[in-house]
Amino acid sequence: MTPRSLLRLVLAGAVAAGGFAAATAPANASKAPKTVPVRLLALNDFHGNLEPPTGSSGRMVDENGATVEAGGAAYVATHMKALSDKNTIAVAQGDLIGASPLISAAYHDEPSVEFMGKIGLKVAAVGNHEFDEGYTELRRIMKGGCHPVDGCSPAGTWKGAQYDYVGANVLFKNPNEKTDALAALGAPQSQVKKLMSDWGVPALPPVSVKWMNGVPIGFIGLVTQTTPNIVTADGIKNLKFVDEVKAANLASKLLKLVGVKAQVVLVHEGDQVTAGQSPDACSAVPGAGNRIATQVDPEIDVILSGHSHQAYLCKVKDPAGQDRLYSQGGSFGRVITKVDLNVNVKTRDIDRASVVADNQVVTRTVTPDPEISAFVQTWKDRVAPVANKPVGRITADITNTAAPSGESPLGDLIADGQLAGTKTGGNAQIALMNPGGVRASLTFAGSAAGEGDGVVTYGEAFTVQPFNNLMQVVTLTGAQLKTVLEQQFTGGPNAQPFTKILQPSANFTYTYSSGAAWGSKVSNMKIDGVAVTDAQTIRVAANNFLVGGGDAFLGFKDGTDLWSGPLDIDAFVDQLGRDNPIAPPATTRITVTP
Repeated sequence: MTPRSLLRLVLAGAVAAGGFAAATAPANASKAPKTVPVRLLALNDFHGNLEPPTGSSGRMVDENGATVEAGGAAYVATHMKALSDKNTIAVAQGDLIGASPLISAAYHDEPSVEFMGKIGLKVAAVGNHEFDEGYTELRRIMKGGCHPVDGCSPAGTWKGAQYDYVGANVLFKNPNEKTDALAALGAPQSQVKKLMSDWGVPALPPVSVKWMNGVPIGFIGLVTQTTPNIVTADGIKNLKFVDEVKAANLASKLLKLVGVKAQVVLVHEGDQVTAGQSPDACSAVPGAGNRIATQVDPEIDVILSGHSHQAYLCKVKDPAGQDRLYSQGGSFGRVITKVDLNVNVKTRDIDRASVVADNQVVTRTVTPDPEISAFVQTWKDRVAPVANKPVGRITADITNTAAPSGESPLGDLIADGQLAGTKTGGNAQIALMNPGGVRASLTFAGSAAGEGDGVVTYGEAFTVQPFNNLMQVVTLTGAQLKTVLEQQFTGGPNAQPFTKILQPSANFTYTYSSGAAWGSKVSNMKIDGVAVTDAQTIRVAANNFLVGGGDAFLGFKDGTDLWSGPLDIDAFVDQLGRDNPIAPPATTRITVTP
């Protein structure tokens, strides 16, 4: 039995157990050279950003150290076309959907998945956000059909993704089809049966094989094993997310068993970086991503990562002591990772010495692709009725104008919504909102035609909070919380350029002295009227921008037990729907002394 025919048997037999992505045989290439070129173009953490992302989410440090505007589907398409050649396979490392802007999220991210097909994506690992609406919805996105509640989008019946989703470490908890699937495999049944008994039954295709220039390239998909902690439990109740290294090694053995030796891992897990570095620098601080990149089987040649929204290009040692690429390309379509490599035709393995990678910033100085520009505009027009949907009422203008304390009525209202949206699941006790993330005021007059009676539309709420940050919760001690609050002011080691007062939820109060030295400014912290001690632990909610140390609030990075919840806009909209009509909150949560 040839490797290719066995692969077909493996693929056919595994369909009942969750399904492997099928491989297509190449045309006969008897006069192939000793090596053949392959180019990989990789995206990660797109999060439905069809329109150019705004604010800090739309900027990127380039190879020259300059901060440039980056991202947007039409610009991604232009850069992909410029970088593509006849040797190209486009791949992705998860979170293409989920935590998306309104233009995509309103239609369960079908527009973004369609866009990925238009730019030629072939294989994508699942990310944790692919499970935001549950496993059943992910299968619909993969296979097609209209949404069971909202029905078909304006584009008609959804036809499914044009690329393969892979996830080797996503397994069924109770694999009823396991025995029947293995029985259908045929010879050499014993080897495959042993492999699958060690593995379990994949709920998604673990691997995808793509042929390029007469050689097969195997792609192994992985998602962070922390997924159950950061998505809604009910949607994945029948799944388990196992150790990434173990799953990768078993998937590698399967590929090797059927003769696929050129192997690439697409993993939705990564590391943080030293800030401000070139996207081509190896600035990654070894963490969860590095563990996977250094420990998976030596047969695996390249590790393309995601999840941490950082850009880096590193060489790491595999367990055999050989160099292999470990990279990531930022987020929101701001970077395309280009990987050029050669595959030995005789051995069908990647020549690692030939691997050259480059993180290409998706600048907006190029001409946007006209077809994709029109595609995005179509969805903008379609989403207009959603944007005009009323979500709440207010009694008067709720502005983002700061009081002498630094609070604003709208900032306080947003913080209240963030606390409410993170109590369940995240066990949040207080919430803090960055003032720079409050981009506009809510006006009683409104902006939609025929309004002027305090109605707030979804589009108006989205204008206030357009960044689609994730709400997260971390545990800080009382002393660490005080440090975060000290970091609001200039003069400290975090080099805060100017005072930035975080907006607190109503149950959290404190005092700061405008004249005290840095480190001694904050006092009298209370939660629900009870004094905070240095040693107590507090679950603090904030958006992922702050939790990642944004706006020079480095103290958040000392937080532990990270939990990720809803989008900030969803928490805000839910708050606008409570206790209508809403009056502007009093800005009395922070007391200022000389």
